[in-house]
Amino acid sequence: MNAVLVSGLTKRFGRVTAVDGVDLAVPTGSRFGLLGPNGSGKTTLVRMLLGLVHPTSGTVELLGAAMPKHAGTVLPRVGALVEGPAAWPTLSGRANLRLLDAAGPGGRRRDRAERIEHALAQVGMVGVDARPVRAYSLGMRQRLGIAAALLRSPELLVLDEPTNGLDPRGIGEMRELLLGLNAAGTTVLMSSHLLTEVEALCTRVGVLDAGRLVLVDELDALRGRTGRIVVRTPDPGAVVGLLDGRVEHRDGDAVHVRADDAAALNARLVTAGIPVTELVAERRTLEQVLLDVTGAGADRIDR
Repeated sequence: MNAVLVSGLTKRFGRVTAVDGVDLAVPTGSRFGLLGPNGSGKTTLVRMLLGLVHPTSGTVELLGAAMPKHAGTVLPRVGALVEGPAAWPTLSGRANLRLLDAAGPGGRRRDRAERIEHALAQVGMVGVDARPVRAYSLGMRQRLGIAAALLRSPELLVLDEPTNGLDPRGIGEMRELLLGLNAAGTTVLMSSHLLTEVEALCTRVGVLDAGRLVLVDELDALRGRTGRIVVRTPDPGAVVGLLDGRVEHRDGDAVHVRADDAAALNARLVTAGIPVTELVAERRTLEQVLLDVTGAGADRIDR
């Protein structure tokens, strides 16, 4: 079963096509990363998933039900954070969560206080005081927005830039939270500009470019081997001398060698008496994958 199923999804704003014929399936229980340059259509796509923007054409299903037709029964099972956290600035964090829970479909009053405290604890804000949200830092606002998404123990989390405004410790904490929720059965769909976070969290990746989904694959498959092996040694000159013609690059104690079999290469170096401190197969980075399949972002002006 798929937690998200999109077919032929298109959105036009006048003459501008923001999302162009996207077909996408996010398997239940997966951690899916949505990537793309600025202006590629990521946020518009996410907003259509949640029924916040109506598509020009195409269909959306969340948790097996058509959207936005069944939004009233589906959205209580979905947690979302899109385009930054929304809040009433003069109210406290807890007061905001009470209002958000009461205003949304399916909010249960009888256990509201308990769910609010649990959500605050999950995002590291259980000790927050009564100060108004306008006095919060950007990171505190972001944590509050994620707490709002977790109020109803969602089956599906849809998060747009979930680590925006968080410091390195906060980013690590959020990563561990999302990994834990996923291990407990929650499907996670996130869009992010932080490629390192997508690499650390997601198992499957989709790339949007100019409104089109240009690539969908497992992260491990995308980060395939380059056909090079990196050898670290206190004697890089000896490696270059032994493997003349197969060395592509040397950087300090690291020598990049064209080779497919790391074990065979290591055996040859050891037999030649060359000390090796590290030997690893080089893999493509997610940044390389993204640059290979996308054009310039919408924020670039060439003329």
